[in-house]
Parts: sequence; structure tokens; C-alpha cells
Amino acid sequence: MKFQRTELLIGKDGVKNLSKSKVAIIGIGGVGGYTAITLARAGIENFVLVDFDTIDITNINRQIIANEKTVGLYKVDVCKDMILDINSNCSITTYCQKISKDNVKEILKDVDICVDAIDMVTNKIELIEYCKFNDIEIISACGAGNRYDYPNFYVTDIYKTAGDGLAKIMRKKLKEKRIKSLKVVISSSLPVKTNSKEIGSISYYPAVCGCVVSSYVVNYLLNKN
Repeated sequence: MKFQRTELLIGKDGVKNLSKSKVAIIGIGGVGGYTAITLARAGIENFVLVDFDTIDITNINRQIIANEKTVGLYKVDVCKDMILDINSNCSITTYCQKISKDNVKEILKDVDICVDAIDMVTNKIELIEYCKFNDIEIISACGAGNRYDYPNFYVTDIYKTAGDGLAKIMRKKLKEKRIKSLKVVISSSLPVKTNSKEIGSISYYPAVCGCVVSSYVVNYLLNKN
């Protein structure tokens, strides 16, 4: 049986609950891609995948969906195919577009939990705001770039974070929106300084962040059900 080893941990009811749950993943890049694949291997069978972008050759160093054969393809399409190769029973809706106020209601309809793996602050805040004011559980990923030491990600509230530039901006924006709490996955490591305006990255950092995000999703769904 495909999920026999998982059933040893969470039981038949747990496996059944995960298979019936619906997860939206917004941003299918380094963190979001690993989150999607890990959740598929955990037994989630209903996905909403959202990303407007295609795979670039510079994504190969850190994105599970990226290789020399997938460069130029839409991220959501490649991720969908990878999930179906893991479990052909999965139901997957894809949106090759940015999340916005115009489409968020449709995209998040009937989802049990939303994963925010967006890089752009404006879209990130709009997504969080919608979820918070519509009682949709959301977990947000903070920065995984400009780090290469031993990854140490953990789940906490956004207002308890420090040392992360993205989290700092998010705290300010969320205060303006009167959003009082937000679960985030964040690293305890401080980013290193580089001589480039681009953010440096390495293979294992987004992967570990995505795995921690997945662990939050699985535990939330099991406790919820």
C-alpha cells in the first residue's frame, strides 16, 4: 500500500483525513515546490497550485521542479505532473497567474489551509489579509535566501520574529492592516552579506523550509479533523 509507512504513524483515519483535505499553495518556487511534493508524499490528494512564472535556468540550484528539461515550462504545470507521478489519485487545480484581490476568492474556495510561499511583499500581504478576514488557515514562509549554514527553521508568530528582513516588512504591513497574528516558518540564522543586489541561494535551504511548512500543514489538518 502506497501510504503504509505513513499509516503506522497516523493511523487509517489520519491517512483518510489527509487524502480528503484540500491545500492551496501560492508560489511554486523553492519553498512552494518542495512543500507541494512533500505534501503529496504525505497523502494529500487535493491541491490548488498558483504561480504565474516559468522555470528559469537559475532556478535549478534550489527548486525541485527545475531541471534542464523543464526550463521554460510553467511551474504549476511541472509541479502538477510531478504530483500525479507520485499519486495519480490527486485532484489538482492550477492557476498560471499572480494571486490578487480579483481572483483570491475563487482560488481559495473550499480549501482547508493555504500555504503562502510568495516572494513579492504586496501579493503576500493581500493573500494573508484575505485569509485572516475570511477564517482561512494560512502558514507563511519567511526568508530562505542569503544563508548556507545548517538550516534551523521553526514555526512561530510573525510578531515574535527578529533578524529577517522580509519578516520585518511584513510585521509593519500587517500592523497597518490590524492583523494581530500570523503563523510563519522562519530561520534562526541571519542572512550573510553579498556583493550583489540579487538574493543568493543554495539547494538545501528552501527544501528544509518547505519541509517545515509541510509539517505544519499535516499537523494542522490532523488536529483539525
